[in-house]
Amino acid sequence: MSRSSKRRQPDRTRARLVEVGFEEIYRRGFQPAGLDTIVERAGVTKGALYHHFPSKLELGYAVLDEVIGDFTDKRWLKPIAGDEDPIDAIVASVREAAKSDFEFGCPLNNLAQEMSTVDAEFHRRIAALYRRWESGVAGALERGQEQGLVRKDVDVNEAATFVVASIEGAYGLAKNRKDRQPLRACVEGLTQYLDALRAPASRRRSEL
Repeated sequence: MSRSSKRRQPDRTRARLVEVGFEEIYRRGFQPAGLDTIVERAGVTKGALYHHFPSKLELGYAVLDEVIGDFTDKRWLKPIAGDEDPIDAIVASVREAAKSDFEFGCPLNNLAQEMSTVDAEFHRRIAALYRRWESGVAGALERGQEQGLVRKDVDVNEAATFVVASIEGAYGLAKNRKDRQPLRACVEGLTQYLDALRAPASRRRSEL
């Protein structure tokens, strides 16, 4: 085995542990997820696990930062980061997400509900990820104001909080009910809310 292959092997082991850790935490919750199950499914030893993650909490933090953080960026932030109409982009991202699997809810919301009041470091990291999401929505709406597409009187930070809270609440209801209807209602409700934020000239164009 070459020297470079030896260096890559620990990286692959760590990545596999994070991947399987995410799957177990997403489906079962952080506290019920078992390290024995994660090790077995990842095909590694307990020693390899503890080499990379001294505790289950450390593995959980890596799952949150690396997997759920990346998921949040790809699903909610990248689609609205361009120069197109931000309201159209936000609505499109919500419509697309509402088509996805909802059985286990939103991975970020799941951890927030389970661990924010249990572990201070989880609370800090989850709050930072929510702030990043809200900041991305606020930034998109602010660009819309600069382009004359969003009303100047809109408080973009409050609007962003409402958008994120609506999405997360809908995922929680859909998971609890085992029914996609709350996601559909969220799409329609947010579409009407966001349309009301359009500048008058932009609203007229969108209705043509």
